[in-house]
Amino acid sequence: MPFIPRHTQALAAAAIVWGAAATAAQAQTAVMAPPQNVVQLTAAGSVEVAQDLLVLTLSATEEGSNAAAVQKRLQQVVGAALATVRPQAQPGGMEVRTSGFNVFPRTTSKDGKIAGWQGRAQLVLQGKDFDRITSTAAKVQGMQVGQVAFGLSKEGRAKVEGEAQQQAIDQFKAKAASLAKAFGFTGYTLREVSVNSNEVGMRPYMAGAMMKSSMAADGAESAPLAVEAGKTQVEVQVSGAVQLQ
Repeated sequence: MPFIPRHTQALAAAAIVWGAAATAAQAQTAVMAPPQNVVQLTAAGSVEVAQDLLVLTLSATEEGSNAAAVQKRLQQVVGAALATVRPQAQPGGMEVRTSGFNVFPRTTSKDGKIAGWQGRAQLVLQGKDFDRITSTAAKVQGMQVGQVAFGLSKEGRAKVEGEAQQQAIDQFKAKAASLAKAFGFTGYTLREVSVNSNEVGMRPYMAGAMMKSSMAADGAESAPLAVEAGKTQVEVQVSGAVQLQ
C-alpha cells in the first residue's frame, strides 16, 4: 500500500467535507425553491345566536375636600354593597367582582390648584341569571347602574362555534376547488391553514343618567331594571394557502 502524507490525507478529507456541504447546500436550495401555483384563500362562516350573558356595572361617586375622607366613604359604600350582593352570588348565574376604585383631585380652571377630591368605585354583577342580577342590583344602596352589556357565555359559544367553523371550512374548500377548475387544474393540495373565531354584537350602553332619575331614595329598594338581550353573530374565519395541481 503506497504511503500517503498526512497533509495529503487532510486535504482529501477537507475536500470530501466541502463536497458534501456543497451537495447539501444545493439540495437545500432546491427544496427552498418558491412553490408554483399557490393561491391564498380566506373564507368565513357565521351563526346568529341569542345573547345569554348579562354584565351589569354599579358605580358610586364621592366628593370632598379631603382625599382620605372621600376614600373612606367609598370603601364603606362598596363594603355595604358587597355585603348585599355576595349572598346572592351563584356560579354561572351571578358572579361578583369589584372594578375600578380611584380617588383623584379636582383642580380649578384658573390656576390649576386642587379645589377638592373626587372618588369613583365600581361593582360588576355578571352571569346568565338575568332576574337574579337585576333584582340584586335593585337592593344595593348608594350605587347606581352605570352600564349594562350583553354577551355570549362560553357554553353558548361552544354550542354554535362548531357549526360556524364547518361553514367556513366548506366555503374554503369550495373556493379552492372553483379556482383550481377556473385555472385549468384538476385539484389542489392544502399547504397551510389557520382558524380564528370571534363574537360580533356585544354593545354596552350607558345607563347611569336613566337609572339615577328612576331609582328610589337611599334606604328603600328600587324596582329591578328591565333588560332584554339581543342577538350576536359567532364568526369563524379560515385562512390558508392551497397549491393547484
